[in-house]
Amino acid sequence: MAASDEAEMVHMVATQVAINDRPSALRYPRGEGRGVEMPEVGVALPIGKGRIIREGKKVALLSFGTRLAECEKAADELAAHGLSATIADARFMKPLDEEMIMKLARDHEILITIEEGSIGGFGSHVMQFLSDNAMLDSGMLKFRSMILPDVFLDHDTPAAMYAR
Repeated sequence: MAASDEAEMVHMVATQVAINDRPSALRYPRGEGRGVEMPEVGVALPIGKGRIIREGKKVALLSFGTRLAECEKAADELAAHGLSATIADARFMKPLDEEMIMKLARDHEILITIEEGSIGGFGSHVMQFLSDNAMLDSGMLKFRSMILPDVFLDHDTPAAMYAR
C-alpha cells in the first residue's frame, strides 16, 4: 500500500490492523502531508482496490503513492490544452486492481503510471499485467511510466530530491 495523502494513510493503517492472516506493507511517505481533512477514525480499505478521483476520456493518470497532487495539476494542465484526463489512485501494488487497470486501458488512448520508485516498480508491474492480457498488442494503447532515476539519491527533502 502507498498512501496518496495523510487521510489515506489513516485508512491504510486501519487496513493493516484488519489484516491478520498474512503480511502487509505500507510505504510511509517522506516530507509533509497535503493538509487534507483528517478522518476521526480509520476505515479498512478493500484489499487490492484503487479509486477513481476524476473521470476523463483521452488520458489516464494512474498514481501510486504521494504523486496524486501532481497528477491533479497535470490533469488541469492537460484540460487547458483540450485533453480530458482520468485520475486514478492505485492504493495497492499487490494485489493490483486488475479490473480498474483494464477499464483504464480500454477506455483511454494513453495510460501513464506515476510513482516515487525507479525502474522495476509499480509501472513495471502494471505493464506486465497489461502485456499478459494482450492490452499492448494492437498498438491502440500508448503506455508510459513516470519514475525516478535509478540512481542513489542522498537523504533530503522530497522537493530537493525531485529537483535533482
